[in-house]
Amino acid sequence: MLAQRYGNSTKVPSLVLGCEKSNPSVHKNYSMLYSSHISWSSPTTPTPLEVYPALAFDRLFKDEVHRGDKSVLDAVLADATDFRRHISATDQRKLDEYLDSVREVEQRIEQAGQKGEIQGWRPTLAQPNIPRPPDGIPQDIAEHMRLMCDILVLAFQTDTTRLCTLKLNNDHSSLRFSNLGVDYMIHHLLSHSDTADWLKVNQFFLEQVAYIARKLEAIKEGERTALDNTMLLFCSSMLTGNHDATQLPVLLLGGGGGRIQGGRILDYREKPNRQMCRLYLSMMDKMNVRAAAFGDATQPLEEV
Repeated sequence: MLAQRYGNSTKVPSLVLGCEKSNPSVHKNYSMLYSSHISWSSPTTPTPLEVYPALAFDRLFKDEVHRGDKSVLDAVLADATDFRRHISATDQRKLDEYLDSVREVEQRIEQAGQKGEIQGWRPTLAQPNIPRPPDGIPQDIAEHMRLMCDILVLAFQTDTTRLCTLKLNNDHSSLRFSNLGVDYMIHHLLSHSDTADWLKVNQFFLEQVAYIARKLEAIKEGERTALDNTMLLFCSSMLTGNHDATQLPVLLLGGGGGRIQGGRILDYREKPNRQMCRLYLSMMDKMNVRAAAFGDATQPLEEV
């Protein structure tokens, strides 16, 4: 709905990122697609996830197949050099900040491929169908998640899109976090227990959110920062282990262009306020989008 409203004003209507491939199986008569996707183009159609950093990066900047593996910045370097001669010193610094951000992410993606951290698999627009590795999951999950976070920030910084979702792992996940000493499938860890490993993995997820927020806060946009102009929502399908979904942990960061008052803890444990759809509707109201699909009976959360 948001992509339909705002997507035509940017190169990419919405960027849908993930760190684990979609799970098309069925578990106890329940489609695992619902555990793999948070972005849907219709009530029955999930938006495909992009899990490979190289392809996500290419989507931000490349649309011509003949460019192949040519560096994004190399392709525009002459134009950028000429452009710098005609802008103020302040704008020159802003341009350099922009170019440095693009180059840094581009180089890290290339280095990750060379070291095999994404298994040396880097398809291009000219050769999109080269054989995938057997499991298709990046080996270094920490670097993989960090690259996806950087691509999200870069997409906002360059105004390539104004809508992005990033799913760090599936609800029925097969990811392993050897970097944390949790070298086993985490689904039962996160849904059937509240152990020290459970805490380590969840802290790691929150570190990614903090990283995104810090990166956005460092980007100046006039008198505000990119974080001031952003609504960054972090949520989970469970509150604790043991399949506890009676309440859901929700963090809302950023200022939404001055429309959101931060620094608060809002208690919505009582019904009917404890409805995620009301939060989503409130966020869409902040973007001046009316979601008629929710019906008149559903009201936004006035305090958000």
